[in-house]
Amino acid sequence: EWVHAYDLIMKPCIGCMKCRAENQCILPRDDAHRVGDNIKSADGLIIGTPTYWGNMSAPLKLLFDRNVPVFMGEKPNGIPIPRQKGKLAAVATACTTPWPFNFIFPESRGAVRSVKEVLNYGGYKLLGKVVQPGTKNKKSIDQSVESKARRVGKKFR
Repeated sequence: EWVHAYDLIMKPCIGCMKCRAENQCILPRDDAHRVGDNIKSADGLIIGTPTYWGNMSAPLKLLFDRNVPVFMGEKPNGIPIPRQKGKLAAVATACTTPWPFNFIFPESRGAVRSVKEVLNYGGYKLLGKVVQPGTKNKKSIDQSVESKARRVGKKFR
């Protein structure tokens, strides 16, 4: 299933931490709950995000914030317990900053890092990452980026 985070209707996380005890967000049911249910039943995830300020997009971050208990639980001492352990994942990101500056400055690197952090807490096995730099001056995806995306995608089989 393709989920476009910008199209989701989600209330912001209120930081009440009740999701930790309840194992789901206590806010009224909305698209964050529906997508969380889909994540639970999915065999794997491919997370794509544009890069904003060296990070994932705000709607994706909101989706992750609202689904903390989908990705992880906690032991009584606060140690995280991955709830998606062994599932497969890949990360794709794009930014306007051209190569190599997208990695010298924490643009693409920052977005990949922040998504990997969520996947790591969830226990996902990362199959790879695909980064498209310099989108401001590109008319289409570089052949090398497209071929890397295909290689990463084949690892899901």
